[in-house]
Parts: sequence; structure tokens; C-alpha cells
Amino acid sequence: MAPSSSKGYGYLYQYTNCRILRDGKIFREDLWVRDGRIMNPEVLFFVERVNADQRIDCGNLIIAPGLIDVQINGGYGYDFSTESQVEEGIKKVSQAVLSRGVTSFCPTVITSAPHAYKQILPKIKKRNGSKEGAGILGVHVEGPFIERERRGAHPSQLIRDYDKGFKDVLEVYGDLSNVAMVTLAPEKQKTPEVIQEFCKRGIVVSVGHSNANLIQGEEAVRSGARFITHLFNAMLPFHHRDPHLVGLLTSDQLPQNRKVFYGLISDGIHTHPAALRIAHRVHPEGIVLVTDAIQATFLPDGTYPFGEQTIVVKGKHSYLKDTNTLAGSLASLDDCVRLFAKETGCGPELALQAASLHPAQMLGIADKKGTLDFHSDADFIMLDDELNVKATFIAGECVYRA
Repeated sequence: MAPSSSKGYGYLYQYTNCRILRDGKIFREDLWVRDGRIMNPEVLFFVERVNADQRIDCGNLIIAPGLIDVQINGGYGYDFSTESQVEEGIKKVSQAVLSRGVTSFCPTVITSAPHAYKQILPKIKKRNGSKEGAGILGVHVEGPFIERERRGAHPSQLIRDYDKGFKDVLEVYGDLSNVAMVTLAPEKQKTPEVIQEFCKRGIVVSVGHSNANLIQGEEAVRSGARFITHLFNAMLPFHHRDPHLVGLLTSDQLPQNRKVFYGLISDGIHTHPAALRIAHRVHPEGIVLVTDAIQATFLPDGTYPFGEQTIVVKGKHSYLKDTNTLAGSLASLDDCVRLFAKETGCGPELALQAASLHPAQMLGIADKKGTLDFHSDADFIMLDDELNVKATFIAGECVYRA
């Protein structure tokens, strides 16, 4: 607990000798934090007339919003789609990702059996971050309402349709109170009504693992979908006569107030650097960097379970056993930020925003997360000029230091 101030206000920290990322620019300015929030110095100086209780020299580091990973399947030996591992896995992964600058994330559950969802989803509760680990923003349920031909590493026998509409969704998932977002294939029958029902419940809908054409994708967005799961992967490729879901980045058939966000796995394996550059140049404000990290992340080469299947890890690659199908990533989010900045030349500002501000905007929480705006949560990281994480803070408390 922070010490109390003798001035009648909460204890006030002033971070000096730093460069902060705000409004898409990095500039030299002090950061003021009190009671877990970013403070406006003008109010402190001219209204409250107070000085900092403690000044902290940041050694010329960059201060940026904490990173947010909206697609992470597990890591460090734990798989969120395995019923027996969920609670222990959340505890381990949420603590481990602090060193990678992640202050909030969406644990991702891949295509599973209904009984598994009913066991797993209630155990992944939304919570604020702390020194115990990064915050949980809600579950990202990826499947089972996807296309078999584009299933990737998802088990084919568990993929479902919603013949009865949203009733099928409820029968499969059970309680949706811990769900923040869902990935589905928009070409399935009754998709518009299913998307609308998700949106009524405040759940973000993403399109992916799909054979959809552009028209079907546009209909899904008009119905309320706002995200594309790992662009270029597990979907029909861009074609000049039908650009398919990739075409949503430039579609002129969407509501004017609807921004489409899209996930990118910039691990150097899932998405070629040229494809990263294309996406960046076409629709930079929609980029959301994700890891799609799996249980074997940061583990040695070998064979590991993945849901109900088996994967083989060799170096930086993970495949379904006896196939050449990629099975998630072995990257961390700070790795993805550095590689994206390097390969696209976008600069540290956009690369960092793509893993903080943009996912917060997509989830509708940018008033609190993903930004260093005044009154937002003091979830931030300190980085050197090579974007290596040197310290992580949640609600103004240092939870990791290199």
C-alpha cells in the first residue's frame, strides 16, 4: 500500500527524466501518478498547489502504456483450454508476462467440448492486475463456431454450427459473464443474429478461421463485429476479384463510425514481413498485435499437449504433430512489438500503440487502459530505445523491474 501524503491528498509520485508516449508521440515530460491514476499536473500545480511526495529519476527511459494481449492460449507449461490447468495456469502466466510488459490480457480458449467450456469459463474471472499478475480482461473464446477447412490447430470433431441461433451458443458455452470476445466464422447461417446477441451482452465479436468472402465479412461488421482474428492466418487469402476478409481493411461498405481492428502475429513466422508492411500501410490505426502464444512458449523443444491434440516444438516453430500446420506462436508480446517496429519501419510510437491503445479501443476500455491520458489507470512500462522492457507498473505499483 502506498504511503499517505501529509498534504491531505493521496501520495503523489513524479517520474522525471523520461520520455512519455501520449497522443501518438513520444516527448519529454514528467509523469504524475496518485492513487493508481495518471494525474494532470496543471490541476496539481494551480488548483491543489501541491508538490510530489516522491520524485523518481527514470534514467531517460521511455514510458508507455502497459501492453495488452487479447489472444494468448497459455504459456510456461500451461494451456488455458485444459480444464485441470486453468486456475494454476492463469496464476503462472499472469505473473510471468509482467516481465514482458503485459499489464492486462484475455486468456484464450480454443475449440473445446461443451463440458470443457462449462468447467473452464467460470474459473477465468475478470480481475484487476497487481503484483500477483497482469489483469484479466475476460476470456477470448476462439471457436467452436468456425470453418473446418480453416480450423488451423483446432480439433475438427468439436467444431459446431448454430442451427438454432444463439440458443446453440448458450448450450455450448454456458455462462458468458466472464467472456470478453469471441471468434466465429461469419459465413455460417444465422450469423447476423448471433453477432447481434453477443453485442447486446457487451461481448466483442471477431471474424476468423473462415472461408468468408468480402460481402459476408461486411455483413458481419454491419451486424456488430469489430475485429479480425490473426489477419492472413486461417482465412482465404487476398484475391483481386474477391479480397475476402482481408478486404475489410479498405471496404467502403461499412458504417462510417465503425473502425475495424485486426490482429497480427508479428513473430517472424506466422506473417511475412511484406504482409506486415502491407497491413501497416493500408490500415495502421486498426493494428492489434497479438501473440497467439501456446503452452510451450518459453519451454524447450519437445512434444506437448494442445487442447485435445499434440504439438511438436522445434526452435521458434510449433506444429500439430505429423503435419505442417502451425499451432499457435512461441512469441512474447514485447518480441512482437520489436519485430513489428523493425520490419515495418513504423517507429516505436505505433508499434507500442498497436499493443496497448488499439486493443483497449477494440475492447471499449480506452478510457482506462492502453493510454497515459489523465485519469486513466497508471498501468505503464519503462523501455529503453531498443524497446526492451525495464520495468512494469500496475495501478502505479512497480510489479517488475529488470
